[in-house]
Amino acid sequence: MAAIPVPYTKCVSLSVGSFVKIKGTFVMPFNMNPELEVDFHTEAEGNKNIAFHFRVYCEYYVKMNSRQCGNWDEEVRTSVISFEDGQPFELGILVLSNEYQVTVNGHQCYTFPHRLDPASVKMIRVWRDVSLTSVTVI
Repeated sequence: MAAIPVPYTKCVSLSVGSFVKIKGTFVMPFNMNPELEVDFHTEAEGNKNIAFHFRVYCEYYVKMNSRQCGNWDEEVRTSVISFEDGQPFELGILVLSNEYQVTVNGHQCYTFPHRLDPASVKMIRVWRDVSLTSVTVI
C-alpha cells in the first residue's frame, strides 16, 4: 500500500460513535525518539482551538491536551508507551459521549475527557516522524 504524505490533514465531521483509525509505522527507531502527533482541530485552517491533542514521544511519554483560544489547557501525561519499536501500528480514537477512548493495536490504552464539543471538530491532522498507510473516519 502506498504511503500517505505527512503531515496529513482531512476535513471531518465527528459525533458520538465516530471512530478514527490511523495505520502507519515510525520512520526511525525508538532510541532516536520519534514522535507521532494527532490533532482534532475545530477550524479547517489554523490551530487556535484543538479539541484533542495526542502526542507520543516514543522514548519518554504520551501526552494529551486541548487548546482553547490559542492557549493550552492542563496536559495529561502517561509514561505508558503502547507502541512497539520497529512494528506497524493501528491507532484508534473512539468518540464517546464524555471522552475520547484511544486504542493501540486493538488494546484500549488511554482516555481523555472532552473539553471542547467533538461536534466542533472540522479537521484532523496527523504528523511528525511517521509513515502512514491509511487514515479513515467511520
